[in-house]
Amino acid sequence: MIRKNVAEILQDHVTFELEAIDRMYLNAYVPSLQTGGGFVYFVKTQLGARVPSTMMVAPMSQHFVEAIERFVATHGIDLVTFEKGQRKDDVAQQYLATFDGDEGVLFIGKAQEKASVFRTEKRRDTAGKQYPWIIRSTAMVNHYYVYILDRDFGPLFIKFCSYFPYPAKLCLNGHEWLKRQLTQRGIPFEPLDNGIRSSGEAGRVQRIADTLDAAKIDAVFRKWLRRVPHPFAPAHRAAGYRYHLSILQSEFALTQVLDRPVTGRCFFEEVIRENLDIGRPDQMQLVFNRRVTRRTPGRFRTRVLTEGVVPSLHVQYKKSKVKQYHKEGQALRTETTINDTYDFAIGRALRNLPALREIGFTANRRLLRVESLSHDCLIGEDHLHAVTSPVRVDDQRAAGLRFGDRRVHALMHALCLFALAPTGFRHREFRDHVAQLQGRDPHTYAAGAMTYDLRRLRLHGLIERVPLSHRYRITPAGARVAMFYARLYTRALRPACSLQPVGSARAQRVFDRLDTALAHFLEEVKLVA
Repeated sequence: MIRKNVAEILQDHVTFELEAIDRMYLNAYVPSLQTGGGFVYFVKTQLGARVPSTMMVAPMSQHFVEAIERFVATHGIDLVTFEKGQRKDDVAQQYLATFDGDEGVLFIGKAQEKASVFRTEKRRDTAGKQYPWIIRSTAMVNHYYVYILDRDFGPLFIKFCSYFPYPAKLCLNGHEWLKRQLTQRGIPFEPLDNGIRSSGEAGRVQRIADTLDAAKIDAVFRKWLRRVPHPFAPAHRAAGYRYHLSILQSEFALTQVLDRPVTGRCFFEEVIRENLDIGRPDQMQLVFNRRVTRRTPGRFRTRVLTEGVVPSLHVQYKKSKVKQYHKEGQALRTETTINDTYDFAIGRALRNLPALREIGFTANRRLLRVESLSHDCLIGEDHLHAVTSPVRVDDQRAAGLRFGDRRVHALMHALCLFALAPTGFRHREFRDHVAQLQGRDPHTYAAGAMTYDLRRLRLHGLIERVPLSHRYRITPAGARVAMFYARLYTRALRPACSLQPVGSARAQRVFDRLDTALAHFLEEVKLVA
C-alpha cells in the first residue's frame, strides 16, 4: 500500500494558510531583585534600612495596593474578586462585549495565588548571637489582573503580584494583534476564532504576521506600565530597577483552511487513526530535529483527547508539545507550544523570540511531513458523495445510488457477477440476476425498471455501452464501487446489525467470538470508531 505524507495530501485541499504566533505568556521581573543579596542591596540603598528585613518593604506593598484602589475609583473601573474555580477569560469576555472604546482598561481582577517571595529567617552565629537572613519561600498573596484592550494588540492582561519583588506576567495573542493590523491597513479578511479564515491578500497577511517581534511586544508592555499603577517609583526605575521580559510559554500556530470543511473532520480523524505512533522517540527526533536518547527527560507518547466531540492529537518532547485539531469544523490547526526554551538550548529572554519562532513553525511543518495516510479520504468522500447523490449529464438526470437501499445493493451484487465477463452483459440477463437478488420473480421486474436502473449506472459512470451493440460492460470505477457496496454491506454492516444479546452461556460465547472477529475486521479496513 502506497502511503503519502499529510503535507503532500493537503496541497490539494488547502484554500488559505497562515503561520502566526498565537498566545504568549511572558514573565516580567527585575533581574537584580532575584536573589537575597539583591534584596538586601535594594532595601539598604532605596529604602534606607540599616538592617535588611522583609518588614521594610511592607509599606511599599501597601502603597502599591492603594494605588490600584485609587486607579479603580478614579477611572470608574470595576475591581472584581475572582471566585475559586471561576474562569477568568469568561469574565474578561463579558467586559469586552460591553466595552465601547478604542482602547483602555476593561477591569481589574483580584485573586489569591501562590508566589515566590522573600522571608526573613532568624539564624545564630557561632557565638550564639541572632541575626536576620533573607531566604526565598512561597506564600499565598493577592495578585491583580489588569485586563486591557489595546489599539494594536487587542485584548491582553498584565498580572502583578502585590508582594516584593513584585513579579508580573504579560499575556497576549498574536492572532488578535494580526486582526488589528489588517483592520488598520484596510485589508479585507474573514475572521476565525483565534485566527484568520480567508483573505484575498494571503501573501500580504503572512508578511504582516511575520513582523510581530520582540520590540513590538516590549513596547506594548512599556506603554501600559506608564498608564496603570506600578509597584516601583520613578526613583527606583532611575536607579535601574526596571522590568525585563522573558518567555514563559509561546505558541506557534499553522492554520490550514480546507476546501471542504464538512469532510475535514473525517480527514483529521483518519490522520489520528493512522498516526498513533507519532509520539515515539524516533518520530520526535524528526519533528523537532533533536537527538533523543535514553537520558532525554519526559514521556514520549501520543495522546488523543476529546473535548465534547472534537478530538485533538498531542505529542510531547521534554516540556514542549505539538497539538493538532480540527478548528471550528473548518481548518486543520497545528500548534507547537514551547514551555521551556532550554529544551532547545535557547535562553528565555524575549530577544530569543526569532530563534523560537523558527523552531516552532519548523516543528509544525515537520509533523505534517512525518504523519502519513494510506489514502486521501477527502477524495474518497467526493467519490462516495458523487455515487450516492443525483447526477446530471447533459440533459439527462439520474437518481443517486443510496447505500443501504435493497434495490441498489442488488444492482451492485449483479455488477460484481459480470465484472470479469469479457463480452459484458445484455439487458435481459442482467435483469434476471437483479430480480433474483431482490427475491423477486423476473416477470415482476419490468423491462422499463431495468432500463431506468441501467441508465442510473451509466450516468454515474459505473457501466458503459459497448459501441455498436446492445451490451454493457462495467468500468474500472464501477468495479471498485460495486465491490465496496457489496462487501461492506454483506461482510460488515449486516453482521454488525445482527448482533443481539443471547441467553445461554454457549450462545453467549459464540456471540462474543463473532463480535471479536467483526471488530478485528473493521480494524483491518480502518472502520473502527
